[in-house]
Amino acid sequence: MRHILIFLLCLAGVAQAQRLNTDLQTVEIVTKAEDLNVPWAVAIISDTEFLVTERDGQLLYFKDGQRQSVKGVPKVWANGQGGLLDVVLARDFARSRDIFLTYSEPQRGRAGTALGVAKLSADGSQLQGFTRLFTQSQKGRGGRHFGSRVVEAGNGDLFLTIGDRGQPETAQDPDLTNGKVIRVTRNGKWQVHSTGHRNPQGADLDWNGEIWTVEHGPKGGDEVNKPKFGLNYGWPVISYGVNYNGTRVGIGTEAPGLEQPMHYWDPSIAPSGMMIYSGKLFKDWEHDIFIGSLKFDMISRLTMELDEVTERERLFEGRFGRIRDIREAPDGTIWFLSVGDDALYQMKPG
Repeated sequence: MRHILIFLLCLAGVAQAQRLNTDLQTVEIVTKAEDLNVPWAVAIISDTEFLVTERDGQLLYFKDGQRQSVKGVPKVWANGQGGLLDVVLARDFARSRDIFLTYSEPQRGRAGTALGVAKLSADGSQLQGFTRLFTQSQKGRGGRHFGSRVVEAGNGDLFLTIGDRGQPETAQDPDLTNGKVIRVTRNGKWQVHSTGHRNPQGADLDWNGEIWTVEHGPKGGDEVNKPKFGLNYGWPVISYGVNYNGTRVGIGTEAPGLEQPMHYWDPSIAPSGMMIYSGKLFKDWEHDIFIGSLKFDMISRLTMELDEVTERERLFEGRFGRIRDIREAPDGTIWFLSVGDDALYQMKPG
């Protein structure tokens, strides 16, 4: 009987994997977690140990096939697009056990994007010493455009993306953090890095340690940007999209003193999650950009050549549900979260 049970378990494991073709190679897709509740981000410790945020405020810890809810997570405003959002391991996680969380912080019926740091206990059961590093001083009532990806720079500073909170004009207001990329130090000091962003829901560092972002446009005009300190990326003065009623956004697609995107989509793909790949396992994809699509249920693969960014391939279109996050694991495998399937997948060479 025991041998039959082991055989059936092996069959179940095989059913969890599938081989799919891409333009350059065959890959194997393995299901790492299922039955998630509106997952937003994944942080990968190892092949068998990882964290997943659920937008309603749950932080889940997985190890060796078991899951548990992590205690000590900050209270979140789980309304609309708000809730518990990004989770990232500190570069020195193996020593410090530090993780970063972004979330919509509530305050008297309003909410704003916030960033905090805490230590994950050795058994993964709780966060210890949670410290808020940044919060928007002006909270909003709406449930839109929190942005909320965080990336750790080489020196330990944190890049935090913040959307316009559904108020486009605030992205150009120097007194507000709406529609900005913010640079935050580990002791909570911050400054505006770049201005004029609509809703950046993906960010990563390239091989030179420079920050890249991807953001939702209105109707059309989703953008890949390489935000530079002190520069203005235009929203809502310029855009390659239009308003939902079909009227022009601002004054058109370009204006003096406003930066152009590295790439844009029209029609929109509703991008979320961004990863610039190292080439560790998939050599043909070295330095390529991978971006999840919430609209077309696919992963967009883009290449960079002499500062020109081109979409080369749409992976798995319609095969999985809406792709919310995509990350490279320490071993070079590529993981992605599907909020449509409420599942986490791993891509490895086939």
